[in-house]
Amino acid sequence: MTATSKVHVAAAPISWGVCEVPGWGRVLDAATVLGEMRELGVQATELGPPGYLPRDPAELRELLGKYDLRLVGGFLAVVLHADQAKALEEAEESAALFAACGGDVLVLAAATGLDGYDERPKLSDTEWATLVGTAGKIRDIAGQHGLRTVLHPHVGTHVEQQAEVERFLADSDLGLCLDTGHLMIGGTDPVELAKRFPERVGHVHLKDVREDLAADVRAGRLGYTDAVGRGIYTPLGEGDVDVASMVRSVQAAGYDGWYVLEQDTALGDSSPDDLPRRDTERSLAHLAKIIDSLY
Repeated sequence: MTATSKVHVAAAPISWGVCEVPGWGRVLDAATVLGEMRELGVQATELGPPGYLPRDPAELRELLGKYDLRLVGGFLAVVLHADQAKALEEAEESAALFAACGGDVLVLAAATGLDGYDERPKLSDTEWATLVGTAGKIRDIAGQHGLRTVLHPHVGTHVEQQAEVERFLADSDLGLCLDTGHLMIGGTDPVELAKRFPERVGHVHLKDVREDLAADVRAGRLGYTDAVGRGIYTPLGEGDVDVASMVRSVQAAGYDGWYVLEQDTALGDSSPDDLPRRDTERSLAHLAKIIDSLY
């Protein structure tokens, strides 16, 4: 038994540069991405952006089965503060797909409605209340399909900064996707958050981050997309997030969900095709050391 087989470890296509943002970078084909996941010993994957993997349940199950991968669920970034009917329709479609393919979690983000994650209009109190209410309705829809819903604090969405994370925790009963990278970039210490609210950790995205670039993003000196291109995300153990303390904390609190390796990558024309695989392999090796220290 390998160290990482003692916990549930998954990956996501974004670690291979597959992103929904227009002009993000070069996109590797699904056969390469899924094949490398499986070769690295990853057990499962999140779905990735709409249109990358099949949206037909039978086709998706067949494709994932070819690589012996499970579906964890997927990321759904929708506008929660306006046009509630549209958000609920999108949630219904995604929840049905995730459930039909064996997924168990819907990872929800409060999209701004703008392309990308570099601009963030301010919400009114009324819009915030709508956001919270819509998230709750999506939780109910996903629950009807047997899925859990977690809110993902994410750079460039309406739940990004520490004050917004705290406000959401106070105003909603949804669990959180503890994304170590996005939380840190937004100004929240993921280790302290996990210690303060262990009962709210419903899903984990593992990232490591260069704090120097994160500080530039927080201060508005650098756009998020540019920061990704400059390497704000590093393999686990090579940045400034205390990944080991966070894992130990949530494990001690009884967390038994997925750890999804999700290191946002943008591949340029000259980026080596094997860069995502090499970085993911290094992250898996670091995670294995952490897990070994727990058992």
